[in-house]
Amino acid sequence: MKGALLVAGTTSDAGKSVLTAGLCRWLARQGVRVAPFKAQNMSLNSFVTPDGAEIGRAQAMQAAAAGIEPDARMNPVLLKPGSDTRTHVIVRGQPRDEVSAAEYRTHSHDLLKIALDSLEDLRSEYDVVICEGAGSPAEINLRDTDIANMGLARAARLPVVVVGDIDRGGVFAALYGTVALLAPADQALVSGFIINKFRGDPGLLAPGLGMLTGLTGRPVLGVLPWRGGLGFDMEDSLALDVAGPVSGAGSAVPLGKEILRVSVIRTPRISNFTDVDALAAEPGVLVRFATSPAELADADLVVLPGTRATVADLGWLRERGLAAAVTERARRGRPVLGICGGYQMLASEIDDPVESGAGVVAGLGLLPVRVTFGADKVLARPSGTGYGAEVRGYEIHHGVAEVAEGRAEPFPGGCRTVAVWGTTWHGTLESDEFRRAFLTEVAALAGRDFTVAPDTSFAAARQARLDTLADLVAGHLDTGAVSQLIEHGAPAGLPVVPPAGPPVVPPAGVR
Repeated sequence: MKGALLVAGTTSDAGKSVLTAGLCRWLARQGVRVAPFKAQNMSLNSFVTPDGAEIGRAQAMQAAAAGIEPDARMNPVLLKPGSDTRTHVIVRGQPRDEVSAAEYRTHSHDLLKIALDSLEDLRSEYDVVICEGAGSPAEINLRDTDIANMGLARAARLPVVVVGDIDRGGVFAALYGTVALLAPADQALVSGFIINKFRGDPGLLAPGLGMLTGLTGRPVLGVLPWRGGLGFDMEDSLALDVAGPVSGAGSAVPLGKEILRVSVIRTPRISNFTDVDALAAEPGVLVRFATSPAELADADLVVLPGTRATVADLGWLRERGLAAAVTERARRGRPVLGICGGYQMLASEIDDPVESGAGVVAGLGLLPVRVTFGADKVLARPSGTGYGAEVRGYEIHHGVAEVAEGRAEPFPGGCRTVAVWGTTWHGTLESDEFRRAFLTEVAALAGRDFTVAPDTSFAAARQARLDTLADLVAGHLDTGAVSQLIEHGAPAGLPVVPPAGPPVVPPAGVR
């Protein structure tokens, strides 16, 4: 099999990332050499490749589904918003600039060429490339500078399938409307639909599928059922609005008499919150996100996760009363863990002339650390030991932490004092022995009768979830039709769905 396919969606969080991963795993299990690709990704969840490039975390997960190492070509343009109006632009894994939305649009032609070159490289090396779109292809106000959806599909002649989340409601209108808003040349590449997260009676859904095909001339290629507990890396904090507690094996019966409660503070610019997924995989560990002091009250461990805007989010903590709540916890010897930006917040002082331009700002003062932001971003894949166990992680930060000599104990990627830990390393909790030892100490400090499971493997759990996705693809999609699209492209003669593009706005005074 040779070819490519673009998975678009009616909305963000419609299921593009997990469907792309599922298709990659399904193809890899057949011996097909497959790679994922996302031309442009806007996400605060990122990952460092083995050669030190920064890409979207979802593309790293999709690479794992394909059984290959992630690399910068799989996500040539990564956007990391630092505020509501400006974003950090990463190209081929390396920082390039920080721009406004208007400024970014002026670079779209050059970035499309970079994306197409990356896609061409991957297509020359792999049999199949499964591409993931961004947001919705029907964002008609952005179509002229689009490089991730129909702009990419048109330039590379990619067949497109559109996935819609039926759990949100209105899926038929969303699927039909997505096609109808596209220009005829874009519509010619939209080859079918996939409905995601269905729970209910398939017999009641079937008439709607037939009507959608009749209205659009395009088949529904499958209906994927709802599956809870997959616990895949979420691309952005939008998913946290509906996620509730982090899914995983943590709902399993604990080995001890009590569960362990973990509250993760959800700051406005939270990033790499996937760090806590490994905690949720432990039986008896309940992980939830918190935005108020009351939500920290019964927590056995509070986590300050990464952030794209350390100083701004620290100010938010103070405004919400969360800073005082965390400080009081630490004073009473109750466990607190800071990761990357969260570690920086725990410092005594932050000097930031780069990210926020605020200069010297007082931190929470819970660790004897001074953080200095530099212009160069640290991108690394460090390893070490903690609690006598091997630990691996990855680093993505501008702030460099300097620990006051003799005032703290070492901790992988950082330091600790009594019940407060801080690290610049993401992903450390995925190291099983280290995570078990850490949780055992947390439980002891919190006074919980909690026993960590001796055999939980986070890597094995992730691989099993990827296999579950491939099983869903194999069992619920018309894989023959999907294979035809990958190999032969969009079928000729697909009908145009009215109104076929944005309405024409007449000049002022003309009706």
